This record gives sequence, C-alpha cells and structure tokens, in this order.
Amino acid sequence: MCRWIAYSGEPIFLEELIAKPENSLLTQSLHAREAKMETNGDGFGFGWYAHRDEPGHFREVMPAWNDENLRSLSRQIRSPMFFSHIRASTGTSTNRSNCHPFVQGRWMFMHNGQIGSYPIVLRRMESLIPDNLYCERIGTTDSEALFLAAYGHGLDDDPFGAVCATIDDILDIMDDAKISEPLRFTAAFADGSDIYAFRYSSDEFAPSLYHSKEDDCLLIVSEPLDEGKHDWQTVPPGHAIIGNGKEGAPLIKEMTLRPRGGN
Repeated sequence: MCRWIAYSGEPIFLEELIAKPENSLLTQSLHAREAKMETNGDGFGFGWYAHRDEPGHFREVMPAWNDENLRSLSRQIRSPMFFSHIRASTGTSTNRSNCHPFVQGRWMFMHNGQIGSYPIVLRRMESLIPDNLYCERIGTTDSEALFLAAYGHGLDDDPFGAVCATIDDILDIMDDAKISEPLRFTAAFADGSDIYAFRYSSDEFAPSLYHSKEDDCLLIVSEPLDEGKHDWQTVPPGHAIIGNGKEGAPLIKEMTLRPRGGN
C-alpha cells in the first residue's frame, strides 16, 4: 500500500516533511511501519501550489530513496500547500502516468488503497468518467479513474458530496459484479484553498490516516512522521477531514453513503 503526506499552512520547503523527519516519506519508501508492504518502490511524486491557481507536479518511476532529483527539488521548492506520495503498485504498470498525485484544473489528488477486482470492473468504472474528461485519462490506475469520476460528479461545487457519490457508484458496480474483495480508499484532494482527506474501506481494514493541527499548519499523513514532536490524531474509519490549517480546527465529518442491502 502507498504512503503519502498532505500539508497546508505557512509556506515551508518540501524537504521539511519529505526528507527530514525521523519517519520521513523517504524513510517510509524503504521501511513503512503501518503498511501491508514495507517497501514502496514503484515511483513517487509531489504536487504543490505557489503562484498560479493550478498546482505544479513532478512524478517519476524511480524509487524515492534512489532519486537525487527528489532531494534536490524538495530543498528548493517552498509552498503553503503540497502533497507527496510514494507508490506501491496494486497491479498496474510502473510508469510516470500512473504515479501520484494526479492533477485536473485546480484540483490535485492522491490515493492509498485499491478497488477490489479492478480488472473485472474497469470498463464500468471508466464509464463514470464524463466524455469531456475521458481524454484527460492518460494512465491505467483505478486511482486516476476514481479522481476523474469524482471531478465529473461536481468536485468544484461540493467536494465532499462528489466523493461520497463516486464511492457509492463504485460500490454499486462492485455489488453488481459480485465482487467480494474490498474497496479501500484513503485519499486526499486539494483545490489550493482546502484539503479534503478521506478514510474508508468496505471491510473493517481501512488504511491508516492521521492528522496534526498546530499553530496555523495542518498535516495529514498515512503514518506519523515522528514520535512526540507532533500530536498525531487518528482519523476514524468512514470519515473525512477538511481544513487548511489557518481557519481553526479541521472539520471531521462522517461520510454519507447510501444504505446497502445485505452488507
């Protein structure tokens, strides 16, 4: 399973979270503590907001621990809101277009988890992407398809509602196909103003998610970056955390999904 971090607050250099902490994202790329797979070596990426509405992003197929560009760029790029992600593939190929984060307009997205039996539901899953957005799909991951489907569901107008509606649609497709494997979805969206992070699984094993709010900074992570330095709080399964670090405590909100018979 992948590992990721999302930050919003006072501008900092990316290396402050990607490389410097005792359990930094670089450390997790080799020795993740709370993932099914300890090593996350199927590429990496980061995206950041700076002087334009849309984010910049950089993605590479090299393992994060073995790419000097990551260390160099993270020392030079300073941002008030950024994502970084290290990938452990769940079956799709290791190429740049399959690395996270994904960007569409002002939105940025990254994901840890998977859609159970994805090859079986791939065609119906892609049917959730509106025609005008389908040409923006350049990779083959379930994550990118889910992102574009959520964008088409009204991410600009109601981010929380759009994501919940997309998860509902995917669960319906899985139910119709009699898929027994779970949908696991620990993911983050950002629009340059707020971060929306979700922790959900259709079984009892939702991938881990933590947050820390201190001063004017919000940090959301797959697993804690340190012990004792930050006050890490667990995001409950089936909930989202919404905030930007500057406007008080983040909102913890229960995901609103349709009832499912027999589940």
